[in-house]
Amino acid sequence: MEAYLPYIWLGVIILAAVVEGLTVQLVSIWFVIGGVGALIANLLGAPLWLQTVVFAAVTTITLIGTRPAVKRLMNFKKEDTNAGRYIGETGLVIAEINNTLGVGQVKVRGSIWTARSEDGSNIKEGENVRINSIEGVKLIVKSIHK
Repeated sequence: MEAYLPYIWLGVIILAAVVEGLTVQLVSIWFVIGGVGALIANLLGAPLWLQTVVFAAVTTITLIGTRPAVKRLMNFKKEDTNAGRYIGETGLVIAEINNTLGVGQVKVRGSIWTARSEDGSNIKEGENVRINSIEGVKLIVKSIHK
C-alpha cells in the first residue's frame, strides 16, 4: 500500500485539477495545493497519518487564506442589460402623469415609457423625474423639484 501512495496523491491532484478546469467557481484548487503538500510529505518519507494531516492542513490554510481575496477579485459588477438600467436615472415627463386616470409618459435615455408617480401625485408635463422602480412595463417615478 505504501508504494502506491504517491500515485494516490497524484490522482487526487489530477482529479481536483480536472474538476477545477470544468468549473469556473474555484471550488477545488485548494485540494490541488493540499495534494501537492501531501505528495511532498510522502516523498520525504512521512507516514500516512502525517500525509493526511498535511493534506488537510495545507488545504484548510490555503482556503482560509485565499478564498476571501479570490471571492473579492471575482465579484464582477453585474450590469443590467435591460430595463433595470433605467432605475435611478432622470427622465422628462412628456405626458402628464395622473395615476387616477392611468395616464402619463416619461422619456428616459431616448426611450418613451408609460409612467406612474410613486406617491400618487400628479406630475406635470415638462418636469424632471427620478425612476425609482419598474412594475411590469411602467416606470414608477418621483418628481425632482428644481
